[in-house]
Amino acid sequence: MTINNKLKFYLNINYTIRYNVKLLLIILITVNISAYSQTDWVNYLIKKEKGFMAITIDLDFNDYKPNYKNLLIVGTDYKNHYKNGFPNEKGLAKLYAYSDTTAMIIDRYTKNQIVGIITYHGTAFDVFYVKDTIQIRENLKKGLEKNFSNSSSYIYLKKDKNWKYYFDNLFPENADNNLLANHQYLFDLLVQGDNLTGLRKINHWVSFKNTKKRLKFINQIKPLDFVIDSIQFKKERKAPYTLVVSRKDSVNPKTINQVTQLLQLLIEKYNGIYEGWGTERIIQD
Repeated sequence: MTINNKLKFYLNINYTIRYNVKLLLIILITVNISAYSQTDWVNYLIKKEKGFMAITIDLDFNDYKPNYKNLLIVGTDYKNHYKNGFPNEKGLAKLYAYSDTTAMIIDRYTKNQIVGIITYHGTAFDVFYVKDTIQIRENLKKGLEKNFSNSSSYIYLKKDKNWKYYFDNLFPENADNNLLANHQYLFDLLVQGDNLTGLRKINHWVSFKNTKKRLKFINQIKPLDFVIDSIQFKKERKAPYTLVVSRKDSVNPKTINQVTQLLQLLIEKYNGIYEGWGTERIIQD
């Protein structure tokens, strides 16, 4: 099958975000568990012209990869989606069925491993590495046309013995736990229909071991326009002096990462614990 321009766009992604695997925070993602047997999956986002692209990857294969030397990418369009381009309930049902069908067809002909997923503006791709390629393209095309005659299918098959696509185009580098946790939360907002635009109130949860440290932290963040929403004592906790602070900020990945990094530096200065952030989901009608 000839690769069209739309598929070429995905195959030639040049990412500017690089993550360091040693610092990765392992997060379970919301995927079709019947199709994916691994647990070390993470999500991160790339800002593109029409919105955000989500990259979902199984990190296990950084340490060990099976002797499957052929890259196989299979994708389809989905019409049922939110305004941000991510699939709604009907869109997800279609993608799950499509992915399950794809996996079953591939399983009949060769050993294989799914390693990642790309989702962007009405199109989703499953990325596999397969051992053998004999009749794979022909049988995939035949099976997908039979079961999804009203959908477009994209099939790309290429020799990739060193897993170059996995490491160059999917694998994240040079990030810390803070950034990955932020991306996971933003991903969760996207798949619920949020487009991650505009300013909104963002709450941050913090705790300290004594009141003096907490007060010093409060005095440092007030000039930065943070509002103190809650001050409590929770006896059962190791750091019982809790705090909820908030400020209106953007929720794009770059901004929220800068904000959380700043807060973490100030919190660590006073031996506190940063317990994460949250915000209201906003869905465009």
